[in-house]
Amino acid sequence: MTHTTRAAPTDHAADTRSGTIVSTIPDTAVAAAARHLRDILSIAFEHAHPHAAVVVFDARCDLARALTAAYRRCLPGATFIDFDAVSPQAVLAALAPLAPSDLVVLIQSTNFRLEAFRIRVELFKRGLKVIEHPHLARMPGRQALYYIESLAYDPDYYRGVGSALKARIDRAQGGVLDSGGAQLVFASPFESAKLNVGDYSAMKNVGGQFPIGEVFTEARDLQAVNGRVRIFVFGDTAFSVNQPAAPITLIIAKGQVTQVIDSTPEFDAVLANIRADEDVVWVRELGFGMNRAFSKDRTVSDIGTFERICGIHLSLGAKHGSYGKPNFKRGDGKHHVDVFAVTESVLLDNAVVYRDGAWQV
Repeated sequence: MTHTTRAAPTDHAADTRSGTIVSTIPDTAVAAAARHLRDILSIAFEHAHPHAAVVVFDARCDLARALTAAYRRCLPGATFIDFDAVSPQAVLAALAPLAPSDLVVLIQSTNFRLEAFRIRVELFKRGLKVIEHPHLARMPGRQALYYIESLAYDPDYYRGVGSALKARIDRAQGGVLDSGGAQLVFASPFESAKLNVGDYSAMKNVGGQFPIGEVFTEARDLQAVNGRVRIFVFGDTAFSVNQPAAPITLIIAKGQVTQVIDSTPEFDAVLANIRADEDVVWVRELGFGMNRAFSKDRTVSDIGTFERICGIHLSLGAKHGSYGKPNFKRGDGKHHVDVFAVTESVLLDNAVVYRDGAWQV
């Protein structure tokens, strides 16, 4: 869906670099983005003087321009670099003087290419804090407003509920996902859950891709995952959110997708690609999404953003670098495709932890 605001120009956010109007995003939304980003910067990142900040941005889409305007309000002393106005070498030169615990913000309509420079990885190696906003051009109109809402940072919710979920997952001996008449049974303990909740105190790296809001794990014994799950969204071959007219049912036996009911040509293509490279379709990641800005009716096209939706998502394919398995060599798996369950309820050790669209911990 698209959303076009017809108000006078003064009701819109201006790109303070060029003075152009951000046509589909009202200034009220940019002001909200600035409030959310201030919370992220102060609470999650603990960014403050005398640490420096560099914001690398482009102006190729409304959402990128809006976020840049919001960061200008939050970081008036930062260095702002238009990625399209300078050479990659100039960007690298601007980042070179930064010291550990300084901040880099990457606002990207697609994703920045700096030759062989793996930008976030290299910045983390230097001890820098990184906020990355990629693929913004995939979310025009009303989707941009959902994205801005998803940046809201409630530390009590994310850290409190996130930590409670991790504790429940880490001690559970199994679980059940009910997706409306279909049940997927995890008859295995889970790997130690990992948090993406804006608390970096126990982590080597500070930052990552935004928005945040997820606790994820997988079964220790992948073959102990059996049953059925109904999915309402999947990541298609263009890495975009694909929402079929009716949910697709996956039949899973010993951790592998063995049959599909009510599939679509696009989902068949996803499965065919996985099987062509990996022979079978494994189910690996079990993601507990926490971001309340997204729902079945409030979707965005970018799969990496929508992954934070409050509810359960799974990954299809052998690739899941967060956890090693005896029969999976790191780097062997080529596919990690997110699919999103119709999440009616989630049980861990027969205790309900999700119901009525919210986590119950």
